[in-house]
Parts: sequence; C-alpha cells; structure tokens
Amino acid sequence: MARGDLRDDQWQWLEPLLPPIPKMGRPPRDRRQVLDGVWWRARTGSPWRDVPERYGPWETAYTLFRRWQIDGTWATILRKLQAKADAAGNIEWEVSVDSTVCRAHQHAAGARKEGPYDPGRTPPDGLAAEPDDHALGRSRGGPTTKIHLAVDASFHVLAAVITAGQRADAPVFTEVMDRIRVPRIGGGHPRTRPDHVLADRAYSSRQIRAYLRRRQIPHTIPEKRDQARHRMRRGTAGGRPPGFNREMYKRRHKIECRIGLLKQARGVATGFDKLAVRYEATVQLTLIRQAL
Repeated sequence: MARGDLRDDQWQWLEPLLPPIPKMGRPPRDRRQVLDGVWWRARTGSPWRDVPERYGPWETAYTLFRRWQIDGTWATILRKLQAKADAAGNIEWEVSVDSTVCRAHQHAAGARKEGPYDPGRTPPDGLAAEPDDHALGRSRGGPTTKIHLAVDASFHVLAAVITAGQRADAPVFTEVMDRIRVPRIGGGHPRTRPDHVLADRAYSSRQIRAYLRRRQIPHTIPEKRDQARHRMRRGTAGGRPPGFNREMYKRRHKIECRIGLLKQARGVATGFDKLAVRYEATVQLTLIRQAL
C-alpha cells in the first residue's frame, strides 16, 4: 500500500456507500485500486497521464472520476457520509460560513465556450450546469476560483459552492445556506437549518440578516464600520445596532482551520480542471477522503 492509499478500515467504511457493480458487461477493475488512483491525482495535482501504473490504466481512473461526476455519485457518497455523521451525533450545528480563493493553473484555461454542457445533475448536490466562465475569475494575478463553504463546529463541510475568484461573498451566502441538506437515515426531511451561524464582516448586510431572521436562525456577524457610521449618523432613524457576541465569534476560527485542511490536496489548492463541474467533483472527492 502506497502513502495516501485507503487503509482496510477506511475501505470497509467506504465500500457500502459506493454504487452497486453492474451485473452485465465486462467485470470492472478493482474499485479500491481505481479509487486510490483517482485520489492520488487529486492529492498531488498531477496530470491524469502521470497516474502510477500500480493503479491501473490512467484512462480507467479518469473514466470513473468523470462518470461519477456526471451521475452525481461523488455528491451522493458525500451526503451519505454526512447522514452517518449526523446520526452518530458527530455534527454540531453551529455553522461558520466563509470562502477561500484558489489559484487556477494555466492548464485550467482553454475550455470550449461554444455549446451548452450538461453535467447530468440537479441541485442541491452541485452545479446544475457548467457556468459560462467555467468558474475562472480573471485578475492581474491570473485566473482564480473561489470555494464558498459552510462548516460545522466539528469540521464537517456541510455545503460547498464553486464560483469565479472575483465573486463577492455576500451574494453567494443564501446559495451556500440552501445547499445545507443533511439526510436522515431513518427517513423524513433532511435537516437544513443550523442552530447558529457565524460569519465575518463580508456577510454583514440587511438582506443576509433578514434572511436569517426569516428562517429563525440566530447569527453572529460583526457590523461593518461604514454601516455603523451610517446608522449612527441617522440617529434614531438608523435603528438599533445588530447584536454581536465577541466570545461566540471567536469560534469562527474553525472554518479557517478546515480550509487549510482542504487545501492540503494540491488538486484543490491549485485548480487544474478545465470545467467547473470537474473541479467541484475534485473538492467533493477530497471531502470524502478526508471524512474517512
């Protein structure tokens, strides 16, 4: 077993969550071997053609990665892991929301722009269609991609949204919150409402606070300085300042730690995929692998 490959206990935990093996057609390769090859590529950020021969042909690893991205298998496995963690009481529903910018390699550019691309998947598990900009933001420093995350107090990533690097955080907040859907093993509606939400000043807006009040979600978000000055300048017409618990806000550091852990996979820290749906699948694969 090479460094980074699945251990026996991890494989026993993951195997029941995989889709069933087709009964007809050519028998597939050892899926544990192929998954190790897919993870090797995400962990190292190397080209698919450089996947070591011990994992089998690189075409097999890429085909499985692409097929499971198209049919939503990566997202489904991640949901099952979240459901198991919630059933075991391991998810703490104090959720922090933040984003991180990832540099995109020059090889990530150049995807064709003509013609729609249908990944064959529906929300809320991921991108419903390939965005026109392929989630590549243009800046002086080069192309970038941004990952918006919702992380609980136990470092479980409950939702992830992929956008271009120049996208602001606040407009994507509601989309991140709407992606939080943890299934219940015993049946019933998935859990979608956190007990508390923590976020930094980038999410301080009336729309976000109204959204959280409408869903009856307590929150701790510091007020921007210009917003405070504008409110005070209006006097009594400016209304009361939003509540802010400084001690509660200190717990937001956990999402920063989780972002650092996520970026340990070099295929996430630097984007090499030409399509946003492929990069999103790489993020999902990394979350699955780190949850085992």
